[in-house]
Formats: sequence, structure tokens, C-alpha cells
Amino acid sequence: MILTKAQYEEIAQCLVSVPPTRQSLRKLKQRFPSQSQATLLSIFSQEYQKHIKRTHAKHHTPEAIESYYQRYLNGVGKNGAAPVLLELANEVDYAPSLMARIILERFLQGHEQTPPSKSVINSMLRDPSQIPDGVLANQVYQCIVNDCCYGPLVDCIKHAIGYEHEVLLRDLLLKKNLSFLDEDQLRAKGYDKTPDFILQVPVVMLCPLAVEGHIIHWIESKASFGDECSHHAYLHGQFWSYWNRFGPGLVIYWYGFIQELDCNRERGILLKASFPTDIVTLCHSTA
Repeated sequence: MILTKAQYEEIAQCLVSVPPTRQSLRKLKQRFPSQSQATLLSIFSQEYQKHIKRTHAKHHTPEAIESYYQRYLNGVGKNGAAPVLLELANEVDYAPSLMARIILERFLQGHEQTPPSKSVINSMLRDPSQIPDGVLANQVYQCIVNDCCYGPLVDCIKHAIGYEHEVLLRDLLLKKNLSFLDEDQLRAKGYDKTPDFILQVPVVMLCPLAVEGHIIHWIESKASFGDECSHHAYLHGQFWSYWNRFGPGLVIYWYGFIQELDCNRERGILLKASFPTDIVTLCHSTA
């Protein structure tokens, strides 16, 4: 789904004061019925992550942490089964999984002689049964399963979706009888920063692909919506590096992108929202 900047901003504006819940996502779908659920979810998640980054610091001052921890203790003291942490996170407009991390770290600091390591915290968030307090374990679990933008559960889902689309792209390349090297093969050859697929011919000679009159040498799969913030980060962190090393390439944003961002075609980076059907293989002569 390709959106104009104006269409994207209309959706983003609706998310300014919306809590990150599944109910909010359903309302967003009702407001924009022509947009796919996957596209709206990707925009929803990206906009909320921007909000969290802007407000992150205020939730991590010593005063804020102690205030949250005391409110947690008071809440579970009255009713340990109530979703105290989840309600606290929603009240202060912070991601439930991140609130759970704050409280878990503070709890461990008060019960351990040494500060807990990041690996220990991450392990307990992935598996709350490791937390040495049953009430807190249940509170953390509630936060994890009710957070649709952050946390280990969301991370696993995002990783699985990303891998699923890479497999889909691989299958489409094979159906087109296009020879390629994937990311693992390229790393085995010593490349440290690589796109998902480099196009080649069986004799390992570069075989560029023509898409809408443009020649590409590599394809990158992104199982997300390409907004201005994420696309510019990818350009400077990945795409231009691929261009410098391998030449022009194609980026597929499977959940769509802002139309105005597809402005680097002449410089060698094309954007699409699906695998191109109008492709022509151009093999180099061996003469």
C-alpha cells in the first residue's frame, strides 16, 4: 500500500492521543477501511515507538522510578491479582513491557546485593517464571502479553514476520529462475554489511535485473511500512552502503511506504510495495 505524505500524516495524526491497545487498532481500521490491517499496524507501531523515544527520559529519572515502584507496591498490597503494572503503564502513557522492566530492575536492586545484569533482566522478561516473586511475575506477564508494540513477545513476532517475508522473496526469485546469493552466503564470503539478496548468474557473474527501466543488483526485504524516519535511517545505515558496494538496488516495503520517499531512483535505489512482475534479466556477455 503506497500512501501519499498527506494520507500518511492523516493516519499519524489520529494516533497522537491514542493508547497502544488492540482496541485502538480496531478503531483505526474503522476510520481507514481502505488501508490494510498490516499497514495500519506497522504505522501504529512506528508512531508509538517515536512517542516512547521522545518521552523515554522522563520515565527513567530516579524520582519517577521510585514513584512508580511505590505505586506498584501499594497497588499489589491492596490486590495482587489486579493488573496494577498494566494500568500504571497506561495511566502514565508508557509501554507496558518497558514499565515492567523498570519495576523488575528496581525490585531486584532491593533484593540482590549486586545490580542485576541486562542479560538477567532480559531472561526474566522472556520467561517471567524466573522472577523470584510470584506476584511480580504475574504482573510482568500481564504487561508482556498486553503490549502490542514492545517486549520479547513483540520482538519474536517481528522477527518471525521478517523471516517469513525473506522466505517469500526467496521463493519468488526462484520462481523467476533468478540466481542469487543470500545474506548468509555473502557473509560467508567475508561481507559484513549485506542486503538480503544479491542477483547473479550461474557462472557467478553479476546479472542485473531491469525493473521499470531501472537496473538493480540487489534486493532488500523490509516487513514494515516505510515512513520518513525509518527510511532515512535505513538509507544512511544500510541502503547507501549497499549501493556503494554492489550498485543500484531495490527495497521492498511489504506494508507500503510514503510515495514521496521513492525519490532516489535515478541515483540507484528503488522502492516497491511488492515483488515486481515486469522484470527482465540482463546477462553480461562472456565474450
